[in-house]
Amino acid sequence: MRIGIDLGGTKIEAIALSEQGEELARQRVPTPQSSYQDTLDAITGLVADIEKKLGRAGSLGVATPGAISPASGLIKNANSTCLIGHPLDHDLATALDRPVRTANDANCFALSEAVDGAAAGAETVFGVIIGTGTGGGLVVRGEVLTGPNAIAGEWGHNPMPWPRPEEWPGVRCYCGRMGCLETLLCGPGFAREFNEATGQTLTAREIAALADAGDVAACAALDRYEERLARALAHVINIFDPEVIVLGGGMSNIKRLYDNVPKLWGTHVFSDQVDTRLTPPRFGDSSGVRGAAWLWPVNHAQRSK
Repeated sequence: MRIGIDLGGTKIEAIALSEQGEELARQRVPTPQSSYQDTLDAITGLVADIEKKLGRAGSLGVATPGAISPASGLIKNANSTCLIGHPLDHDLATALDRPVRTANDANCFALSEAVDGAAAGAETVFGVIIGTGTGGGLVVRGEVLTGPNAIAGEWGHNPMPWPRPEEWPGVRCYCGRMGCLETLLCGPGFAREFNEATGQTLTAREIAALADAGDVAACAALDRYEERLARALAHVINIFDPEVIVLGGGMSNIKRLYDNVPKLWGTHVFSDQVDTRLTPPRFGDSSGVRGAAWLWPVNHAQRSK
């Protein structure tokens, strides 16, 4: 049995999967906002509850914001700031008396979709998060590619390739740099641009609904978004050349992206033909927690039954 934990900013979700990937149990609690120790206690409590319910122990994987630094062994780059500077995997392993594997939440999303999701069977997968933030994860032959600096797939904190004059130098990103992809492709960034242009105050979902209804300004905003997403993904294709790109996060629910973006990215891909497939996720918001469970291989899960 595999247990996965998705450590989010507002909720912590746990799932137990069978050897075949079938869901055995699921439970969630609000994310403590007070301290790191409270977060550890919430995770260990979820694991204990699930194992008591199912009557057996399992391997444990955790999807985290940020990543474990290979240099220090401590969490870095997390928007849940109480985690930064702590050895989360070590502390959980000590508390639960078993090894624990952790990975960035975008990596877990990509792994879930590569193992038994929308990209099942593909050797190379790029999983993209375009929601409140923007990020990505790389999976090769069913394994997450993290890199020596634990930043493989940090697509959102690169500049927009082939920038237009109006896109450069861009707005300041929370990371401190100017013009990151995240500032243009995340949901709030998309809404910010539309609202500044129209004087309205709408969410990304509301703007997409207006576009579906034929609103001219909303349609123009989505046209602009699709062209930018195509450029950004073309850059990834030129470097990684994935078989499948899976979109996740709130913006991935815009259905027209899957038809329009592949029609646009060929202009920027250094090839006479682009066979990369763009697809929505199979598991949606559940991909992160499922990917955390899949951080352990099949043979380990069999020994944990």
